[in-house]
Amino acid sequence: MSSQDTDRLEQLSTRPVGRLLWEYSLPAVVGMMVMALYNVVDRIFIGQWVGPDAIAGLAITFPLMNLTTAIGVLIGVGSSAKVSIMLGAGKKREANIILGNAFVLTFINASVYITLFAIYIDPLLDLFGASSVTLPYARSYMLTLLPGCLMTNLAYGLNNIMRASGYPKRAMMTMLIGAIVNVVLDPLFIYVLDWGIEGAAWSTNIAMAVSTLFVCSHFIRRDATVRFCKGIYSLRWKLIIGIMAIGAAPAIVNTASCIVNALVNNSLAGYGNDRDIAAAGIMVTYTSLLVTVILGICQGMQPIIGYNYGAGIFDRLRRTYWLAVAVASVITTVGAVSGLCFAREIGMAFTSDNALLDATERALHHCLWAFAFVGFQVISTCLFQSIGQATKSIIVGLLRQVVFLIPLLIILPHYMQVDGVWISFPISDMVATIVTTILVAVQFRQLFNNVDNTVNKLR
Repeated sequence: MSSQDTDRLEQLSTRPVGRLLWEYSLPAVVGMMVMALYNVVDRIFIGQWVGPDAIAGLAITFPLMNLTTAIGVLIGVGSSAKVSIMLGAGKKREANIILGNAFVLTFINASVYITLFAIYIDPLLDLFGASSVTLPYARSYMLTLLPGCLMTNLAYGLNNIMRASGYPKRAMMTMLIGAIVNVVLDPLFIYVLDWGIEGAAWSTNIAMAVSTLFVCSHFIRRDATVRFCKGIYSLRWKLIIGIMAIGAAPAIVNTASCIVNALVNNSLAGYGNDRDIAAAGIMVTYTSLLVTVILGICQGMQPIIGYNYGAGIFDRLRRTYWLAVAVASVITTVGAVSGLCFAREIGMAFTSDNALLDATERALHHCLWAFAFVGFQVISTCLFQSIGQATKSIIVGLLRQVVFLIPLLIILPHYMQVDGVWISFPISDMVATIVTTILVAVQFRQLFNNVDNTVNKLR
């Protein structure tokens, strides 16, 4: 390892935590926000120029898109966390092998799920709540988007490894370049060329291909801390199991989001109409944009926590975590208040249809009462990922979206109809926060008890 690489990595254990978190999180937040623009821009153009039925059709695709994301993060998050821990322990060769294995696994996984989803596209969309009106829009969008999912998974996974190996600004540029391409192509394809909802998918595919080329070019550079080289591509099953164990938490959370979206769509189809499904799409877009900022903080936090955990510096780990929680909580609180106060204005960014605006306002007013706690939830899930505690990470990740939310979505609509769907979200957020607080407290007690026991033995 060169002295430049050593200096870059040692900063993770020596520089002030606040400054480090800012340096790593800001590019990550910008990158994640830019990534979110792919979806937001698509939905704005589709809602304004194609129509409310098209945005309802797009909402039907959310569960399937969450599944493609789940498969991508299974490798991307797990491999980046492993790379951070290996570099913290001074094992650069092992970090390179993780890179190579992650690259090959992404190709294998994407090839399998793209083929299966394309074959069973209509039954899947029916399962997720498509109607005779929304199915044609959803099918056109997904069949066009699916081939580009390989590029999306590669760009996301390799971008995380780039950041974990000490290049946060370059990782930001990966997403920024793709977003600029997407924003330019969206109006051209959707409006000028009149390709409709398929134009949005084509612009996303091309943008992600550009991002993938950029991120791959980083890993062929000789001065990269972790890079493509000979002997790293043969799959090592013990290593793969470790990657997937860590990546399982966000993958399961995204899969759970798929189930939740399917339940929401089907409940709204039964107790409401296509306008309510479209409102759910706008609500999810708004809340996802806020969560995206928190995920950027997570990505900035993860290399710092992973490195210091590998190096055994637990006090810095704890300070980094609580600082990230504070920042994330401010963001979700501001987002919740803004959504409650300006619900109709948020809806107007996507549509001018009065019925859809009314449904969107109703959804946001019910869903956001406990959204302020979501920042703590997401950061805590990332804490357990970053220190290799796969089981605890999965538990925390599932509390909000599975353990509490799914039963509520099944029970409450029977008594409150459409409002029962919306009110399930804040109830789940509050209960999950209580349980997560207990799990985090126990984890830190265990970490510092282990340190104290080691010190006593040395005495």
